[in-house]
Amino acid sequence: MSIESPDPKVIVALDFPDPGDALSFARRLSPGSCRLKVGFELFVSGGPALVESLQEAGFEVFLDLKFHDIPNTVASACRAAARQGVWMMNVHASGGRRMLEAAREAVNSEIHRPLLIAVTVLTSMDAGDLAELGYQGEVSALAESLAGLARDGGLDGVVCSAQEAPLLRARSGPGFLLVTPGIRPASAAGDDQRRVMTPADAMRSGASYLVVGRPVTRAEDPVAALEEINADVRAALQSP
Repeated sequence: MSIESPDPKVIVALDFPDPGDALSFARRLSPGSCRLKVGFELFVSGGPALVESLQEAGFEVFLDLKFHDIPNTVASACRAAARQGVWMMNVHASGGRRMLEAAREAVNSEIHRPLLIAVTVLTSMDAGDLAELGYQGEVSALAESLAGLARDGGLDGVVCSAQEAPLLRARSGPGFLLVTPGIRPASAAGDDQRRVMTPADAMRSGASYLVVGRPVTRAEDPVAALEEINADVRAALQSP
């Protein structure tokens, strides 16, 4: 039996190409056991109507569109997302201070104010990938720098690897949100994520929320898979 929570820590990534399939899958889950993430592909195919359908089913939605453009354009996009009533949304921290501040001011101006977080370094990237882009430092150093930029810009938190979570938690304190993708139960494959961690280890490392996709969406029994992850999270939160 699943245990409901007023603040579910797991965000299930609805990485489906078809809106109907995504909505059908979501209805197998309970809003008290998770939030849901809508990313590029699903939003392009399903649009705001899909987000509204998920909300009508009782779910809070993380709109994962990673806005990255000139400040005015990003501000306009953030206002539009806020008006959809989403729970959380994100931008790229690498867009710079002016863009981050414009995004913050945009969501602050709306009646419904979603959580606003910034992407630091994608969990699919490692030091070799960054070197190809001209960055010679460690991944953790870049993530720390971008997280500091987001924090100073007044955002609620960042998307980061759970491997960087202890450092960012120490730097940013308890109130700054750390949303960690690349979460895989010990029995699951890593897929295309390179910087991954188990649910319990991620929570112990300082994560606020965990983004989980294929270990739930491709499981034979998604409800049982989600409950196993939630059990790991509860155990981690209850441990000293």
